[in-house]
Amino acid sequence: MEGGGGGGEEMMMTSGATGRIVPVFRSVLSRRALLRLAVALHALLLWVFLLVGGGGWRRRRGDAGEGAEAGRAVRTRRRAAEEEDVRRRRALAEEVAMVEDADGEGARRWETFVVPGARRNALFCRVWAPAAAAAEMRGILVIIHGLNEHSGRYLHFAELLTSCGFGVYAMDWIGHGGSDGLHGYVPSLDYVVEDIDVLLGKIVLENPGVPCFLLGHSTGGAVVLKASLFPRIRAKLEGIILTSPALRVKPAHPIVGAVAPIFSLLAPKFQFKGANKRGIPVSRDPAALLAKYSDPLVYTGPIRVRTGHEILRISSYLLHNLKKVTVPFMVLHGTADRVTDPLASQDLYNEASSRHKDLRLYDGFLHDLLFEPERDEIATDIIDWMERMLALQTV
Repeated sequence: MEGGGGGGEEMMMTSGATGRIVPVFRSVLSRRALLRLAVALHALLLWVFLLVGGGGWRRRRGDAGEGAEAGRAVRTRRRAAEEEDVRRRRALAEEVAMVEDADGEGARRWETFVVPGARRNALFCRVWAPAAAAAEMRGILVIIHGLNEHSGRYLHFAELLTSCGFGVYAMDWIGHGGSDGLHGYVPSLDYVVEDIDVLLGKIVLENPGVPCFLLGHSTGGAVVLKASLFPRIRAKLEGIILTSPALRVKPAHPIVGAVAPIFSLLAPKFQFKGANKRGIPVSRDPAALLAKYSDPLVYTGPIRVRTGHEILRISSYLLHNLKKVTVPFMVLHGTADRVTDPLASQDLYNEASSRHKDLRLYDGFLHDLLFEPERDEIATDIIDWMERMLALQTV
């Protein structure tokens, strides 16, 4: 374990091509955001009142029918636009490079595929594996990316893993990359947990006897940790790796925690467009930052209410269940990370009941550890840990 560090407790998440960090729920308390939300809620309540009637009068049946028809037409147009956006994003996902250079093509196999998720939603996935002529895979690492990004960003890391004999699978969440769903919108992080279970089942079926590890970054790390608490998922895993996990996320004001569930039900897709006020870097590598925030598959809009509430919800759940963690894990965090709290990773290490656990704190490193200038050092630490876990099987 190296170094130490602290982190803020307000809710901050990367959002958009600007590379800015969004203190989402602080914006809820701003006068402009409150006014916009009040107008939206007023319009919603007025629509409901007019539809069902109130104050001793009723709308004419014909008008009500016309209103319902208009509402269906709006929903149909929105659904069609969303489906078109999914087709566009999937085409872009297919175009993402799967090899860093032509010389490496013969050293590994790779492909993209779409698998039905837990709700029959299409999940866009990638796989890299050592070439067929190479030795049998030593293990498989399944990568779960962070909020607003996608699986194609982990090519360099995947090639380092395959060069060491590991296979790699990576899945785009619902609403991310080439997968189904409104871009950047996550109706429930439990859906992501269930989709991980589906993908793991496919991997185990296709690779019998090959040990599996699960890696999650940032909010993906929180999802992976929660997934490991389910016995049916835990049974498929040799261990998990968490990079900069979002384990302690709090609203900027206590009242926000009380009203967030209500807002997420009434206006789940509402965006706080005034939230992108200031930026916090997530990597010390300018080229990595440029690549991330010029990527058309990286979500560029403000966070939506339901997505933000889901992050608050999973964070609260995990903080109350750290002692239930029994899976072998490695958690990595930069001490200068201002997006997620490195002290929360320390708490996980201290409180988890896992027999095999490892904490790495990297002095001065930022949030996107696998895109820092020392990315190869980070990757080596992860590979070494997986090899130690595999060695324990033979003891």
